[in-house]
Amino acid sequence: MDAREYRNCMGRFATGVTVVTCRTESGHHGLTANSFTSVSLDPPLVSVSVDRKTKAFEHMKNNAFTINILKSCQEDVAMHFAGRPKEEEPFTWIEGDHTPRLAESLAFIECAPWQEYDGGDHVLFVGEVENFAYTDDDALTYFSGKFGCLAAETQKA
Repeated sequence: MDAREYRNCMGRFATGVTVVTCRTESGHHGLTANSFTSVSLDPPLVSVSVDRKTKAFEHMKNNAFTINILKSCQEDVAMHFAGRPKEEEPFTWIEGDHTPRLAESLAFIECAPWQEYDGGDHVLFVGEVENFAYTDDDALTYFSGKFGCLAAETQKA
């Protein structure tokens, strides 16, 4: 199977954009991820898939984390945590109740570690939701290698 073509195929699935944040020995760490999903309502669980080759993988093991769902105006934030940082950080850290999170996100979901599952070259980190909040605004989306926007008023239809 051609890995590039497989990746192109998977890119046809439109997703929201998140930054997963956690506390580390030296401060805070984050990574941009669109492989995030709700798993269960009872108990409240979410999952995120993290590449084993990333720095984030080591930081995430047995660690609490926050899923920060980004607003449409936060493309610079997504790029920063995807490894293309700006000279000046386009975000502000907030000390959450359980983990660090990003100010101005569309929503945040703070999680305690629940379980980790082998996912080939990735690991699926499942977290138990301990705190969350959200706002009504436009969402940052990702489709076919490009950022886009899902307008809040279309969500209410």
